[in-house]
Amino acid sequence: MDARLLPAWLDRSRAEYAKDLVAAGQTPDEAGRHAADSMARYFPSGTPSPGHALFDVVDAAGATVGHLWIGPDTSEDAGSWWIWDIAIDADKRGLGLGRRAMLLGEEYARAQGAHTLGLSVFGFNTGARGLYESLGYETTSVKMLKRLG
Repeated sequence: MDARLLPAWLDRSRAEYAKDLVAAGQTPDEAGRHAADSMARYFPSGTPSPGHALFDVVDAAGATVGHLWIGPDTSEDAGSWWIWDIAIDADKRGLGLGRRAMLLGEEYARAQGAHTLGLSVFGFNTGARGLYESLGYETTSVKMLKRLG
C-alpha cells in the first residue's frame, strides 16, 4: 500500500473494526478502545510493526478494490502467521478477488518462513467464512454470546 494512503486506511480500518466489535456484542465505548489499542499496537507511529505487510487488492483494470494485512501472529512461533484483515469493496465481492488475495497472502507468508496461516472471522460474516473454508481453513475455536434482555 502506498504509504501516503496509510493514515486514511488506519482511520477507516479502526472504525470498521469497532463497528464489527459492536455487532459481536461489545459496547461502542469498549469497541472503540479495543480497535484503537489494536491499531496502535500493530501500527506504532502509523507504520506497520516489523514483519507486518499491508497490500492493496487491485482488479484487472488496476483499480484498488480492497486490502490485505498479513504478518506474524502473537505467539512465540516465528512460523505462525496471521491474516489480520482482508476486505474487498462490497460492489467487487463475488468476483474472486478475495480468493486471489488470500492465495497471494499464503505465498507471501510461505516466502517469509511461515508454516501456518490463521485468521479470525466474525460469526455473522457468513460469506467470508465460506471463502475461508473453501480455501482449506479449519475452525479451531468458537466464541459464543447470548444477549440477555
